[in-house]
Amino acid sequence: GEFEIPDGAKPGPIDVTYKSKMKPSTPFDANGYTIKTWGRKGTNNGILGVWGEFVSVDYDICIADGACIEACPVGVYEWFDTPGNPGSEKKPLMSKEPDCIFCLACEGVCPPQAIKIFEQK
Repeated sequence: GEFEIPDGAKPGPIDVTYKSKMKPSTPFDANGYTIKTWGRKGTNNGILGVWGEFVSVDYDICIADGACIEACPVGVYEWFDTPGNPGSEKKPLMSKEPDCIFCLACEGVCPPQAIKIFEQK
């Protein structure tokens, strides 16, 4: 189906080679779990880059559709406020990233393809 990309959102899909192209930025602490983040060059606080080491979401592509939150069978994501982001004012925070079972449900339902799951052995 058709979905609307907000004016400020970056078009998807996520660049799966982001770890070699972007710089690690300040990690984010979510209830005792540290989420790794990667930033874009010359960005301000509204531009968030990619969050999550193996449950990776490009927050500048994300439009807060919420399908990933609903699709995840193990509750990896929770809503997180991101005021000032051009794509959307809230994002799915991968606060339970270690619980991911690599089913790829979230990756498959994301309308702008902002998610990449890297399976951990």
